[in-house]
Amino acid sequence: MAVMTDLERVMAVTIGPGAAIETANQRMIDAAVRLLLVVDGDRRIVGLITATDILGEKPMKHQQRMGGTFSDILVRDIMTPHAGLDVLNLRDVFRARVGDIVASLKSFGRQHALVAERNGDSDAHRVRGIFSATQIGRQLGMNVIPGEIASTFAELEAVLSS
Repeated sequence: MAVMTDLERVMAVTIGPGAAIETANQRMIDAAVRLLLVVDGDRRIVGLITATDILGEKPMKHQQRMGGTFSDILVRDIMTPHAGLDVLNLRDVFRARVGDIVASLKSFGRQHALVAERNGDSDAHRVRGIFSATQIGRQLGMNVIPGEIASTFAELEAVLSS
């Protein structure tokens, strides 16, 4: 729990799916984060977007498919949708060690994972926290690179600039 960003203590940085990715990137820079939760008008999480999504090959692939310019690309075009999110259960996190969390990030091939908990007696869940490989590495005083292996020059540049 000591390496998780607890969203009961820290306000999540969010953006709408209709925002330009340039706006999303600037919001990440301003907030000193590398992930934004993408929320709809009712503040429900519909996905997430990372700095790697914006600075990697996703925008270029989108442009090749749809045409247009970089400025035309919206968050919804390259975000990871809700159904594709990697989520850990808070109950499992309570029993986990940091090495278990890093191993989970590696198995997901991602820099981040959301943590959810059951919302009362219902089957609904709410996001309680976020794990970040960068934050874990900072707290451990070492480099933790669990996933998102660069496979293109654009992705390599994004990794090197982070």
